[in-house]
Formats: sequence, C-alpha cells, structure tokens
Amino acid sequence: MAKAATARKRKTRRTTSRKRRNGRRSSVFRRFPWWGVLVGGVLVVVVYFFVLYHFFVGPLSFRWRAIFGEPDYPQDYDIHGIDISHYQEEVDWAVLRNSKVNDRPLRFVIVKATEGTSLTDENFNDNFYRVRDNELIRGAYHFFIPDGSAARQAEFYLKQVHLEPGDFPPILDIEKRGDLTLEEFQAEVRAWLNQVETVYGVAPIIYTNLDFKRKYLNNPEFDEYPLWIANYYKKELKYDGEWIMWQYTDLGKVEGIKHDVDFDLFNGSMSDLRNFLLPQEEVEELDIE
Repeated sequence: MAKAATARKRKTRRTTSRKRRNGRRSSVFRRFPWWGVLVGGVLVVVVYFFVLYHFFVGPLSFRWRAIFGEPDYPQDYDIHGIDISHYQEEVDWAVLRNSKVNDRPLRFVIVKATEGTSLTDENFNDNFYRVRDNELIRGAYHFFIPDGSAARQAEFYLKQVHLEPGDFPPILDIEKRGDLTLEEFQAEVRAWLNQVETVYGVAPIIYTNLDFKRKYLNNPEFDEYPLWIANYYKKELKYDGEWIMWQYTDLGKVEGIKHDVDFDLFNGSMSDLRNFLLPQEEVEELDIE
C-alpha cells in the first residue's frame, strides 16, 4: 500500500510539472494578440525570402536561366564570337560559320593554342586553320603557368602560333598566381608580354577574370594592354577601366558545337575591330624560327 501511494505522488508531481511548463508556454503567447503573432510570422517569412533572393537567387539567376531556360545576353553589342579548345571536341564548321549568337552573326573564333612550356592543345592546328578557311576572324591564346619560365612559355607560343594579317593580336590567358609572390608573378607576366610584343610589334591582349584583374593585375602598367575580361551572367560589365572584349558566359550554345561554349563580344563596331586586328605591315616583318 505504501509503495502504491508513493507511485501516485510521483505521478501527480510529474503531471503537475508538465502543466506548469505548458502553462508557461501558453502564457508567452497570451502576452500578444493573435493578430500580432500572425503579423510577426508573416514578417519572418518575408525577411527569409528577401534574404534568399538577394544573396542567393538574384546573383545566380542569369546562370540558372542559362542552364534551364533562355539566357539573358548583353544587349547593344553587335560583334559576337566564341572561344574553343579540345573540350568542344569536333566542330561542324559548315554549320558553325552560319550560326548566330543573340540573333547576330558569329564573327570571330579564338582558339586555345598552348599552355606552359610544352603543351599544345590537341585540336589547335585544325581549329586555327579551319577558322580562317570558313571566313571567320581568328585568334590564338596561351594559357599561362605561373611556376614555369615566362621566357620559355613565350618562345613556345611564338614557335607554335603563326598569326597573320587580320588575326587578333597575341593573347595571354592569366588565371593563376601559383606559389609566386605578387612581385614575382607580375614580373613573369611582364616578361611574357614584353617578349611577344617585341616580336609582333603590337601589345598582346590580356585575358583574365574580373576578380583576378582587380586583385593581381591592377597596376597601371597592365592597363596599357587590351583587356579581355571574363565576368559571367551579368547584364552589364561593371568595370571602371577600358576593355576590348567581354566573355559573358561559359554556358553558351551554338549550332555546330555539341558542348557548352564560351560566348564573347567585342566592345566596338566592325570598323573598330578591323582596326584592332593585326595589320599587314606588322606581320610581314616577323622573323620567327
């Protein structure tokens, strides 16, 4: 009997304790009217979706549309092109030459040529000559390896790539700093640019992304080179300095190429582009072994 009484007392205490806790919870909501709780909940939901859109959906909306729907391309630019490498595999040039980007004719194709001191893109020779055969403007770029000799990289590019009148000037693709200090890195970049400029007589184009330019190549000396800048999924390029080309997506789709491709535009008219390309007198005087 004593044990039963003790059990009933313990049960009563637990039940009373639960009632007290429930009572405290209920009293919290009794402090506010029902409509206040409702308004507060709505505000929390609104703030949540605002933060979600502002920081996650909005900045990436162009990329999502490029992947899942019709992409938004920059307007008010007439000269469009692409850049390709072996990653695009086989190109149907008969189809590509008549394709369009943003309802405008494809005007130029820039191909990857070399990387580091010894790597030639496996599709370079075919791509490079097929561009001109199909009456498109062509260019060739070198992918810069910061931990390799800039002089040897320049020599390798000059040996593999023979630009002709009407081609884009030489192009240096810079995306990595490696283990070099900033001073060492910039000195290596200058070495490649100076060596190639001495041979061709024109300033090479620097290709890099917007963040990398601002962080590692923001010295005034690099602003003297034509800038081809990568900044994806934007309506406009928000860069205060001068630029000659803009790579605005890496998810472009064009007839004649099965895989996604980079889309680029030239900042100017067709007349501006012709004046920017390698002139006859400069190329004729080249002495490249």
